[in-house]
Amino acid sequence: MQRYFISFLLTVSSLVCLAQPHVVAHRGYWKAEGSAQNSIASFQKAAQIGCWGSEFDVWLTADGVPVVFHDATVEGIRIEDTTYATLMNIRLKNGEFIPTLQQYLMEAQRHPECRLIFEIKPHRNEKRDSRISELSVELVNMLDLASRTDYISFSKNACKRLHEVAPEAKVAYLNGDLAPKEVKERGWTGIDYNSKVFDNHPDWASEAKQLGLEVNVWTVDGEEALTRFAKMSGIDIITTNDPETLIKILGR
Repeated sequence: MQRYFISFLLTVSSLVCLAQPHVVAHRGYWKAEGSAQNSIASFQKAAQIGCWGSEFDVWLTADGVPVVFHDATVEGIRIEDTTYATLMNIRLKNGEFIPTLQQYLMEAQRHPECRLIFEIKPHRNEKRDSRISELSVELVNMLDLASRTDYISFSKNACKRLHEVAPEAKVAYLNGDLAPKEVKERGWTGIDYNSKVFDNHPDWASEAKQLGLEVNVWTVDGEEALTRFAKMSGIDIITTNDPETLIKILGR
């Protein structure tokens, strides 16, 4: 009898562990010493502390080079209107140059334990949304990273094109203006919504799970908020600027 009880406890314990949300470092672990947002170092440091995934942002330059950067502009220069030759000597806060997508992905090859949460920024028109989506999938496939890459975007156009060119890939929508049923109807695999969206629609996480969608919440910071979402039913992934704190909370 005691043996069956112990076996039951181990099973319950395993299920609890499996139910824990995954940790994603927002723009990499950029708060770590020697790091910067969307830098190669930020990905390295996210992997080093045991993050399940590291999120990063991608733009397409005027001459068709995908680069990793968050904002639409850098030092007053709009990335979409600028050639890579103009951007290549601009440094991030930690001294790194702005990485091209290929440079970033080649570094990711060295850290197979950490997933790539690949955000395609909304570009100025559908044509450019499609082009950056196509180039991104080509590079990911060329470097044999498809099995550990999840795509996300605020752009419906980008999500649509990603699903068309990479039908087996995970594609999650970011903007929060579509109910889970609408996301499912478009063939996308998840919702990746701001924490306020789940506060305003407390049933969406459970609805998404019933539809077989993956649920990611961003950007959750502070121990109280991290603890609340870590306990919330239906949350698969938490994206945070403070991944170390979340890892400690989940380890308690």
